Amino acid sequence: MTVSGEAERTRPAADDHVTDLLAFLRDSPSPYHAVAQAARRLEKAGFTELTGTEKWTGSAGGRYLAKGGALIAWYVPEDAPAHAPFRIMGAHTDSPNLRVKPTPDTGAAGWRQIAVEIYGGVPLNTWLDRDLGISGRLTLRDGSQPLVLLDEPLLRVPQLAIHLDRGVNDGLALDRQRQTQPVWSLGAPEQGALLARVARAAGIDASDVLGWDLMLHDTQEPGLLGARREFLVSSRLDNLVSVHAGVTALINSVGTAGSRIPVLAAFDHEEVGSGSETGAQGPLLERVLSRSVAARGGSREDWERALADALCVSADMSHAIHPNYAERHDPDNHPLPNGGPVIKVNVNQRYATEGTGYAAFVSACERAGVPWQRFVSNNAMPCGTSIGPLTAARLGVTTVDVGVPGLSMHSARELVGTHDPGHLARALGAFVTAG
Repeated sequence: MTVSGEAERTRPAADDHVTDLLAFLRDSPSPYHAVAQAARRLEKAGFTELTGTEKWTGSAGGRYLAKGGALIAWYVPEDAPAHAPFRIMGAHTDSPNLRVKPTPDTGAAGWRQIAVEIYGGVPLNTWLDRDLGISGRLTLRDGSQPLVLLDEPLLRVPQLAIHLDRGVNDGLALDRQRQTQPVWSLGAPEQGALLARVARAAGIDASDVLGWDLMLHDTQEPGLLGARREFLVSSRLDNLVSVHAGVTALINSVGTAGSRIPVLAAFDHEEVGSGSETGAQGPLLERVLSRSVAARGGSREDWERALADALCVSADMSHAIHPNYAERHDPDNHPLPNGGPVIKVNVNQRYATEGTGYAAFVSACERAGVPWQRFVSNNAMPCGTSIGPLTAARLGVTTVDVGVPGLSMHSARELVGTHDPGHLARALGAFVTAG
């Protein structure tokens, strides 16, 4: 079973999964907010938060650990042995965007502006003329890190009028730095103005703020699009669709995983190489999993046995074929929205998929009753990558790369099919409960 038929494509678009996903996207403008939203859903399902400094117990039940923009969650079934194999779902919480610099207040020619730095692979033209808000976290003198959200049209990166740039439609590149300095008021720069506004919105005295991780987000809400509302459009679909699907699959796996340990690893900083303490190259997942084995009385031998029979699925957004640029895609593999999750293959290991992992995910799709598709890059185009190869190399476990197919990847507003997020959640659920 591969691409779905016409009956699948004409089903009503707004099911319960999509409705909850829309809320998750709306309430997750930053990785920190995404972690908070995931934690809220897990706690509602009976999962308990752990910290790195407390003593862990090996009792059955759901647990999660949140660290900045990353979250690791797992469920221990009753009577699970210490060497119980892991079934890991990997995803990432971050998306390409514009992030506020340490000295943010700047300006020119009578305008007050905010200094930002480009985070990840941003198609800059998609951020022009958008109404932008500010989100992220503050770090206070007492060490606490409250979230902050100014979900209102405060800033804008204005495009140069075509009368002053006659070659704009010919691909003429403007100065990158100037294009990405949003305006937010008139007048001379006023140092401390942005921090004061953000702190006031959070109900905090600005003098208590010693650090911050702030970013801009598009204030337009996610929604449905198309003649039959068969498309979902939003910021941050890459990769919050996968995070939400993973949370859903983990919650639904409770009581059905047998002796296996289903795990969700939602990393941060994938869009810039995952090289941080909360990224896939860091030790976070390995430490959490090894501690969970030890908490159940496991030895080093049990840890090695748990990894030897482990499986990992790395879920990250994939490319649907673009109707205006079909020649840039592989001629024999044309993923479409609402055709089911895509299995991503690259023999140079930009994706970690090999035959074993491929078969495991196909089997999961068949058990879940969802369609599936394939993605392979055109040989003339460089291939992207994901957390899959990093996780496979770090833990030495069989890994398969998959994702929901979409258009406008990394744009300020991306597009996927409305059925595919639910397809992915069901396939992930079948994957983590497989024997």
